[in-house]
Order: sequence, then structure tokens, then C-alpha cells
Amino acid sequence: MNIDSLLIFAAVSALASFFVCFSLTKWLIQFLTTKKMTVLDYHKADRPSIPRPGGPAILVAIIIGEAILFVVSGSYAILGLILTTLIAGLIGIVDDLKTLGGIAKPALLLVAGIPLVAIEYFVPNANVYTPAIYLPLIHRATHTPIIYPLLVLVALPVVTNTVNTIDVLNGVVSGFILIACIPVTFDIFLRVLANKTEPVVLLAMLPILAGSGAFFVFHRYPSRIFPGDSGSIALGAAYGTMAIIGGAEVVAVIAILPAILNSYLFLSTMKRLVEHREIKNQPTIALPDGSLIATDDPKAPVTLVRMLVSKSALSEDEASKDILKLALYCALLAGVTAILTWVI
Repeated sequence: MNIDSLLIFAAVSALASFFVCFSLTKWLIQFLTTKKMTVLDYHKADRPSIPRPGGPAILVAIIIGEAILFVVSGSYAILGLILTTLIAGLIGIVDDLKTLGGIAKPALLLVAGIPLVAIEYFVPNANVYTPAIYLPLIHRATHTPIIYPLLVLVALPVVTNTVNTIDVLNGVVSGFILIACIPVTFDIFLRVLANKTEPVVLLAMLPILAGSGAFFVFHRYPSRIFPGDSGSIALGAAYGTMAIIGGAEVVAVIAILPAILNSYLFLSTMKRLVEHREIKNQPTIALPDGSLIATDDPKAPVTLVRMLVSKSALSEDEASKDILKLALYCALLAGVTAILTWVI
């Protein structure tokens, strides 16, 4: 297929992903509210009930968009992306409905990376990923053909759980992934110019951007729906897989540094893997005017939000915007890293 036809189908896949996510999210808001599948928004003084999970809309939208690209391109890399995101998203849905434990969930997510490794090793000339890591200012790849498949299996649970931990305020996780995908897309674009990656892999980012953007319309402050673990895990899996098949691992890590910091702070204070729904001592307190302030409870976990409101109270909208500002700053650093890797 020529590049013009591929671009047309890429646009179709992005539009399909956007409208599917937009339409399904609107329907889920009504359906979940009717079924009383709601949770309290603890960061607001009146604690409104918000429908949850909206993750199925994100998952279906990304899968449909990527499936269009796979049908027209036959790319095994996109097939791996579809299977990995689907498995992770289904695990997230189970978690939303039954609440998996802090250890069970990452253990199950190890399965998500199996399609990538299996296709690469058992399908001739699949070219799902390159077992090498490109570092900035080093004009040669660090080849790790034996270790890399193991890194793939471990990386996906780590990335998905890291992204999951940033789902703390209205609009954060969907906006965060939307921003983080930009430098990763730029890095993959530079790889395409350097003939290191197929153009279709670059185009595979479009349904993810479109789906997360459509969900952000409803998830931004004040949220009309929460993604749940199914949403944040699906977004994290799609993001992590794109970094792998696109060879943009270093840039992808830099782009999500705020989520990595949040995850590190949480784990270093809790000393174990624990579900956020199991936390009894909340890191922040909602004041009567709706603003957030850090708790002085020594048993409460340290989080990024707690750090942001440690000196003075912030509204949830202000705290959300501060996290997204950090995401923009790290996205800029990630973009500079991509330039240092492929241009200089």
C-alpha cells in the first residue's frame, strides 16, 4: 500500500477512535449512573457520586482504531499493540469489578507482554520490536537480544501501574497520557526519518491520542466520569507498548517522570504494593471550600498531590493543572532527548 492510502486510513482510524470513545463515554455516563455504579469524588467538599469505570470506552476505541490500521497494513507490531492493550484492559475491567490485590494485579499484567514477545519470536520477519535501546548522544544501539524480551514482560506491568498511580485528580491520567504521547510520537517520527522504524508504527499513535483526547473531554475538571483502573491500565499499556514497538523507550520514561515520582513516593512510604482503594489514611484533606491541603497524618502515604499542597491549599482544578504542567515540562525534556538521540 502506498503512503497516501496509508495516511487516509490512519486518519480514518483516528477519527473512528475519537468518535467511538466520545459516544461510548456519553452512553457509559448514563448507563453507569442508572446502574448506580458510581464512586464518591473525595476531593470535593460535597463528595458527588461520579460514574465509574469509563475505561471500556477507552479500550474499545483504541482497539477499533488500531484494528483498522492492522487490516490495511498487516503490521505485526500493531497486532502486538492490539493484543497487549486488550489483555491489559480486560485485567483492568476485572479489577474494577472485583478489586484485585496489590500483588495480583501486576502479576497478571505480566501476561500482557507475552503477545509482543511471542509474535517477535515465532512469526518470521515480524519486526515487532528491535531488541536494542538507543541512548542520547551515543550513535550506536545498545543491543540486548537476550535481556530485552524479559524487559518487555516486566516493563508493561511497571508502566501500567505507574500510569495507574497518577489517576488521582479530575482529568489527570487522560490529560497526562495525551501530553506524554507527544514526545514519544516525535521520537518515533525521527526514527522513521532515520529508517529505523516503519511509518505505520508512527501512525499507530493516532488512535491512542484520539481516544485519550475524546475521554479527556468528559474526564477534565469537573469530571463527569472516572476511567477506573480499566481506563488507566489500558492507556498505560498502549503507551508502554508504543514505546517498545517504536524504539522510544528512553523518551517514554522521561515523559512520565511525574508519574514515576508519584509511584516512588507512594511505594517508599507504604513499603509494599497496595491498592489505592485499601488506603485508610488519605494523603490530602478536602476543606469546606473544596480546596485541598496536605494531611499531617504520619501514616498517610506521601504522593505528588500531597507535595503540591504541602505549603498552601489548592483547588482540585489548580492541583490538576499543576500536574499537567509538570507533564508538559517533562514532555519538553523528552523531546530534547529525542533530538539528542537522532539529530545531534
